[in-house]
Amino acid sequence: MLYNNGIPVTSLQDIANCIASELSRTSNSSNYSVPFLNIKISAEKKNLNFHSSPYAPYNTDFTFSELKRCLSETHKTSPGPDNISYLMLQHLSDRSLQNLLFLYNRIWQEHSFPSCWQQAIIIPILKPGKESSDPRNYRPIALTSCLCKILEKMVNKRLLYYLETNKIFSPFQSGFRQGRCTVDNLLALETEIRNAFIRRQHTVFFLTLKKLMIVLGVLVSFVICMSAISELSDYFIQEEGVPQGSVLSVTLFALKINDILKQLPPSVKGFLYVDDLYISCTGDNINFIERQLQLAVNKIQQWSTFNGFTFSTAKTSCIHFCRKRRLHPEPEILLGSQLITVVNEVKFLGITFDKKLTFRPHVIKLRKKLDKALNILKVLSNTSWGASRTSLLRVYRAAILSKIDYGCVIYGSARQSVLKILDPIHHSALRLCSGAFRTSPVENLYVECCEPPLDHRRKMLTLHFYYRILSLPEHPFFKYKQSQFILRLQKARPCVIPSFFTRASEFLNNLDLENLQVVSLLKYPLTPWNSHGLKFLNPFKTFDKANTAPIVYQQLFADHRDLYHNFIPVFTDGSRSSSSTSFACVFINSTLSFQIHSSSSIFTAEITAILHALYQISNSPPDNYIIYSDSFSALESMTSLHRFSHPLTFNILELHDKLACRGFSVLLCWVPSHVGISGNEHADNLAKSATDSLNCPVPLSDIKKYVKIKLHSNWQSQWNLKDANKLHSIKHLITCWPSLPHRKLDTVLTRLRIGHTRFTHRHLLLGEPAPLCTACQCQMTVLHILIECRQFNNQRIRCFHSSCITLKDILHKDHHPQLFTFLRMIGFYSLI
Repeated sequence: MLYNNGIPVTSLQDIANCIASELSRTSNSSNYSVPFLNIKISAEKKNLNFHSSPYAPYNTDFTFSELKRCLSETHKTSPGPDNISYLMLQHLSDRSLQNLLFLYNRIWQEHSFPSCWQQAIIIPILKPGKESSDPRNYRPIALTSCLCKILEKMVNKRLLYYLETNKIFSPFQSGFRQGRCTVDNLLALETEIRNAFIRRQHTVFFLTLKKLMIVLGVLVSFVICMSAISELSDYFIQEEGVPQGSVLSVTLFALKINDILKQLPPSVKGFLYVDDLYISCTGDNINFIERQLQLAVNKIQQWSTFNGFTFSTAKTSCIHFCRKRRLHPEPEILLGSQLITVVNEVKFLGITFDKKLTFRPHVIKLRKKLDKALNILKVLSNTSWGASRTSLLRVYRAAILSKIDYGCVIYGSARQSVLKILDPIHHSALRLCSGAFRTSPVENLYVECCEPPLDHRRKMLTLHFYYRILSLPEHPFFKYKQSQFILRLQKARPCVIPSFFTRASEFLNNLDLENLQVVSLLKYPLTPWNSHGLKFLNPFKTFDKANTAPIVYQQLFADHRDLYHNFIPVFTDGSRSSSSTSFACVFINSTLSFQIHSSSSIFTAEITAILHALYQISNSPPDNYIIYSDSFSALESMTSLHRFSHPLTFNILELHDKLACRGFSVLLCWVPSHVGISGNEHADNLAKSATDSLNCPVPLSDIKKYVKIKLHSNWQSQWNLKDANKLHSIKHLITCWPSLPHRKLDTVLTRLRIGHTRFTHRHLLLGEPAPLCTACQCQMTVLHILIECRQFNNQRIRCFHSSCITLKDILHKDHHPQLFTFLRMIGFYSLI
């Protein structure tokens, strides 16, 4: 039931119409202020010239490769009013797709948009924590035509390429931009506050402005559909605003609001995530800070009046970050004629900031949220019939650990006493997933589940984020260097919590990663309207290597060389061992081989070999060359490049195109390895024996894996010191052991490995004395029951065929097949 102006609405049709009417009213032009309506009417009288740049590459017809690329990036989503889904479009033949492309290009050139594509079915979703009877408390989820969204995706890619390559977006706008995320804005705020605290400056102000978005008139009709009851409303018009559900909506809105940061005076900093803006000012004089912020707010208001934005004073807040304990005045800043409320804590992009920047309020709120999510595991983890450990760990990582991870590189600067509030959630979840007894030591839980401590994970994510910043040359913190003045103050005041970059530097130093360089990533290395990729030859594709003799491959390669006898052969190969990574290139009269950073993968070594072969070719006179590589994956990755491709493949494509312009003809060809092809064997031996080092940057993906390996090595070193630990005697290496499909058996095995069972350790919970063995007069332990107790020797010999066995023999990775039989024979199975 809904209430419309106090009147109850019960009919399903009336409920749908009520919500649709409210959404339509929100987009009505009557919501604009009178000054902006005058500006809008004046601007709409001017005709736009859509033919000013008809020959610009972004105005050309869409290509078949653009259409295929956009289709490949779609997911299974609900269709729009025409009931045509992405899955149906993905199964179209190439001929049908060509016809569809012809339609798209007619729309693009003739500026005629199908009216049915302007309709959307809106699914109203109740906002969290809101009253369901109020029609204003529903968030509209629009289902538009998938055919229309494919066209919008192609337009959006071209638009974003133009905006990014021409640097039209502000570097301080992070919303929905490739390579940027909410943590960028959170990092900017946390770094500024930490540095101000170290300098003991008077204060830092943080002002968050939440906007009511009413921009860009677009006429779209839509119909409401109640998702649970499939009741359609009448048609309503969205008069103003970017269309709901449109692929272009976010880009258009980000472009419209982009200039808001230009209104700020030099002393005020600001960061924007779509429509979430914060502005801040630091200094020693509170009056100066107040004047600067008031000036910034006034300028933003003037800009909003001209551009049709409305700011809600009720949703705008100000917070005064200060470590002073004595009384001090709070700032007084006006938004229009109303005073902005000064609060003690504020939630910004999912992280709660308190005025002392302790992050305690955030951690406490997060703990309450995680307690509720933990109930999912409690329902699924019954020790007799529950889900498997693998499934439970997946649920834990998706529903709980993901919430802990979000923003942990920011709130990870809190004191250890604050961060430890989250540890019990981690421990409880691992106990539930593994079925371990409640008294089990936490170190054993980590190793048994192969899930590291939260502190370990925070370090890993901090370094991942740090290297991600270094891989993006256009990131606002790419060239950030902590000033020597700040570093000296930090050393003089160790009680002050350091900023993100200081913490990351300490982690790098501890892991010996200070000299590791990362490959720079270009946001849009490829033009959307061109097809990109290098084809390669494969004369052996009809032969299966497992069933083909080496002599056959040698003869096939000889025939291939006869066909391409006018092409100069170049052989490349990569090699990787536990301690080094290297590559080699073999030319007719010369060779080169180098070791690269050990964090590089074998795939990176193969790609680097091809790239350096092209570098060597570029120093020679123009001629025909053919590069042979035994890495099929490396060659295949270059056939269809996209934004997730290996970064060095873009360098190969660029260099290949330059060589083609200079008159070179360079082909790529795959050859099978270790079949006696002399050039490939020579390159393989050279790569394995390379000694000279080449200082070259490492791709971000390889660095992330290397950081994880280094931290895991530290964790392993700490585990090696736990000689007295019960689990350590069985599991020396921290690796993932397979779990048993039967939940009860897996729980029993886990408790035996950890050494804590209900029978042997429940006295710790009940405050009772430890149980004693009546035959041996010693404390009952897993070791005593399974190995030492004399009264079970006959059963031990019958099941294990020996009385001289160890726990490791019984409880190792592949446990003894007679283990559970033995437990049932001695009557211990039901007591575990």
